[in-house]
Amino acid sequence: MTQIIDGKQIAAEIKEQIKGEVRKLSEAGGPPGLAAVLVGDNPASVIYVRNKRKACEAVGIYSEEHKLPGTIAQETLIQLIDRLNQDSKIHGILIQLPLPSHIDADRVLYAVNPGKDVDGLHPNNIGRLTMGAPVFVPCTPGGVMAMLDYHKIKIEGSRAVIIGRSNLVGRPVSLLLMHRNATITVCHSRTRDIDAICREGDIVVAAVGKPRFVTGGMIKPGAAVIDVGINRLEDGTLAGDVDFPEVSKKAGWITPVPGGVGPMTIAMLLKNTLESAKRIEERSA
Repeated sequence: MTQIIDGKQIAAEIKEQIKGEVRKLSEAGGPPGLAAVLVGDNPASVIYVRNKRKACEAVGIYSEEHKLPGTIAQETLIQLIDRLNQDSKIHGILIQLPLPSHIDADRVLYAVNPGKDVDGLHPNNIGRLTMGAPVFVPCTPGGVMAMLDYHKIKIEGSRAVIIGRSNLVGRPVSLLLMHRNATITVCHSRTRDIDAICREGDIVVAAVGKPRFVTGGMIKPGAAVIDVGINRLEDGTLAGDVDFPEVSKKAGWITPVPGGVGPMTIAMLLKNTLESAKRIEERSA
């Protein structure tokens, strides 16, 4: 029988643990602090930042939102990041993506102090992840791993298929699974016979950005299927990258959309912010 991986429930349990640690840290010297930088008025980004701030408030993390016009000059944005790098009450800096086309996103992300890069996107942090010694694990990939571990899904020795090779999800997930001794295949737009490759996967992570791309015929019976995609359809409803009704008939475990990976991404952001604050506190002690 297929088991639904309830990201909301797992995230709620993680947040309760974080809440207790934040309380202790706050009593000792002050709460962890997260600064979210939002450029422009992308509706989805506005909602994401609002949800992240609410999550911070719920666990006692101090949060700031820096909402900037979409026409802001790149250098002005980088000056703000420099100030946040120096701000002792800020332990994590989140740059909400995407940024406007006139801004070099890589340069902006690289301006963040790696020790406050709670999204795990700075080259220093990506490099350490590649080596198997990450400072911060990127939030969505970290959430994927936490869900697999919560349900004690076997990783070591398993065949894992990742659909999508983005820097945000596909590549980091492949590294995390590889460091846990899974055998990895990363599929992308140039992959031939992707259906047959997916059918070999004990674990399938879909992060391709195409609604219902993964069908029941692509899944090995009993596989763990993690759907990272979230796509808004013409009728306004949301759909993942996985055809949930079909795939859920064959999978051993499956995440829903919404309510799967999304809540875990926010929980991992809170966890990274807490860890950053603890590291900074230890260095100053």
